[in-house]
Amino acid sequence: MRENSLKECPECGDEIIGRTDKKFCSDQCRNTYNNRLNSDASNTVRNINNILRKNRRILQGLNRQSGKTMVNKDTLLTNGFNFTYHTHIYTTKKGDIYQFCYEQGYLYLKDKDLYLLVENKDE
Repeated sequence: MRENSLKECPECGDEIIGRTDKKFCSDQCRNTYNNRLNSDASNTVRNINNILRKNRRILQGLNRQSGKTMVNKDTLLTNGFNFTYHTHIYTTKKGDIYQFCYEQGYLYLKDKDLYLLVENKDE
């Protein structure tokens, strides 16, 4: 004879009715439980993605006319650009280091103390 043990929903504590391997009483409880469990990691990723998207919009907005524009650091900072975050780096054979936020990139030109904004149309 099978033992009749009641399982409780880990989210709300209600009795779970249905399949024996069922872990939650409803889809709502399952979603709420998992969203709460993952909220810290999700917030971190969401915040970083927001910064990356903002950086991309700033670069794209400043580089509209020619596809290659030179700006100073103050222009980028005034628009809210965050130099800490980028999606990838591209180093040329000459050793120039471009930093990209998705397809929008920039290269620091030390001799001119300016940033060259570029767009990688392949991405």
